[in-house]
Amino acid sequence: MLRIQNITYSVAGRPLIVEASATIPEGHKVGIVGRNGAGKSTLFKLIRGEMPLDNGEVTLPAGARIGGVAQEVPGNEVSLLNTVLAADTERASLLEEAETARDPNRIAEIQTRLADIDAWSAEARASSILKGLGFTYEEQQQPCSAFSGGWRMRVALAAVLFAEPDILLLDEPTNYLDLEGALWLESYLVRYPHTVLIISHDRGLLNRAVNHIMHLDAKKLTLYAGPYDQFVRQRAEKRALLAAAAKKQDAKREHLQAFVDRFKAKASKAKQAQSRVKMLEKMEKITAPEDEARTVFTFPEPEELSPPIISVEAASTGYGETVILRGMNLRIDQDDRIALLGRNGEGKSTLSKMLSDRLALIDGKMIRSNKLRIGFFAQHQVDELVVNETPLQHLLTARPGEQQAKLRARLAGFGLGADQAETEVGRLSGGQKARLSLLLATLDAPHMLILDEPTNHLDIESREALVEALTAYSGAVILVSHDMHLLSLVADRLWLVKDGHVTPYEGDLESYRQMLLTPEKPNGGKDKTKVAEKPKRATREVLMALRSDVRKCEERLAKLNDMGDKLSSRLADPALYEQEKVGELAVWNRKYAEVREATERAEAMWIAAQEKLDKAQAN
Repeated sequence: MLRIQNITYSVAGRPLIVEASATIPEGHKVGIVGRNGAGKSTLFKLIRGEMPLDNGEVTLPAGARIGGVAQEVPGNEVSLLNTVLAADTERASLLEEAETARDPNRIAEIQTRLADIDAWSAEARASSILKGLGFTYEEQQQPCSAFSGGWRMRVALAAVLFAEPDILLLDEPTNYLDLEGALWLESYLVRYPHTVLIISHDRGLLNRAVNHIMHLDAKKLTLYAGPYDQFVRQRAEKRALLAAAAKKQDAKREHLQAFVDRFKAKASKAKQAQSRVKMLEKMEKITAPEDEARTVFTFPEPEELSPPIISVEAASTGYGETVILRGMNLRIDQDDRIALLGRNGEGKSTLSKMLSDRLALIDGKMIRSNKLRIGFFAQHQVDELVVNETPLQHLLTARPGEQQAKLRARLAGFGLGADQAETEVGRLSGGQKARLSLLLATLDAPHMLILDEPTNHLDIESREALVEALTAYSGAVILVSHDMHLLSLVADRLWLVKDGHVTPYEGDLESYRQMLLTPEKPNGGKDKTKVAEKPKRATREVLMALRSDVRKCEERLAKLNDMGDKLSSRLADPALYEQEKVGELAVWNRKYAEVREATERAEAMWIAAQEKLDKAQAN
């Protein structure tokens, strides 16, 4: 059991954590959430004993091994597989001793212990972990020096997972994983046999891989049972009850104070007035929760272009003479929201570069609208910002003729206030740098926005704000992300990049997730996939009927969403949570649940109708 007891820690005299406590039973999977800068990573260092506490203590189970991801695996000549195997120091030590031991009793002890820790299957287990994180068998035999820093971080993650510490600490592990690696990690953590504490802003991970949420807020720790969505509901209810209690107390204070003010000078009422003064003094102030600062992104709106904005016919692309993608026939309209799926190395980044005119075609043709403007965001661009320049200076370079007041307004539209505008980039947080890069990518009001892992370093509130901005944005979106929640809310089309081809994926994200998590079955080298007959082209009447179905579904969904918004506003009224209105609250909750259920059914019908229309239009 991990015990955190009344810990206090300050940075340069500024309290970061104050008298915070939490108890985490053995085997719990706990997601740690809180705004950027709240102290989550610092909490990990305090648990590991890397920094001295001002007060309190952290108690670990006797003999417990605690582990986290190393900053980076050294770029040496040791193979990936051997690097991971070496992470189990006990196994490595026993195997080394077994080579030189001469005492029969010690030899027996070594062999017994090796059997106990399942040492002989270790290589297969290490290889399986590396494969899940995106390394082929051939790559596992290569030296660490053959891989870039991001890939070596995956090796570091594989090493700590293989070592299986009793308390596993993971700080934003999906930041250097693709979608496939992130989904594999989710399933692995569910099966992990010991305690896990994970700092993450990935809502899907926090909903599927953990069973508790620990919230670091207002310098305190609060442990909630259940996954992230349940935490959000519990916290909203708690805030509403606190707001209602504060309102009720304020009314009582006003009533007592009015009595004191009216009768304090009257001899016959002096005792009663003094009694009420004492009641006011003893009354512990209930503070209503402050509204959290709203996180925003404001994308400029492009003018509308005639469809398609991009048309690709029989195209191939790659690097030099090496063809990566071939036989592509693609069409992109300005209202498209397309997610690119596919395992790492299949060509998603190559396709993004081709569409953004950063990579030439080897064969075929690509026709773009004459006025087409494309915005491109990739994680490496965040690292390429000029560290000794401020965000305002970056905008002045990009827009030399524009007034500073307008540039500051642009920065504010991406959540970078007056203080951040004048702060050198090197001193900004990862999330603030990502915001600046997104602003620079959208500065020219692009008709198409290509986003390659835009959520790295963004907290959950920022990710939700990005979803809202992309939903309101009137340009096309091409999205590569490991964040399933973002993909599910933004993308309405899925393209699968696999085996050198780009094809529409007919399933949904959940079916893709299940496909990735289902072990591939060998088929003896024979392709048993049946070639489907090409469907007949839909008639004009059929298309009109399908469009009518989609329109009706959209209207039904809009009405239900409107009803849901009204009920949500009603449930947000603090007065509804007063004790005497418990019965009324239950009625409104039931109505809200019914509307949400109906909305989910309507969404399913709308998606099915839209898929039928898309399929008919594609043929």
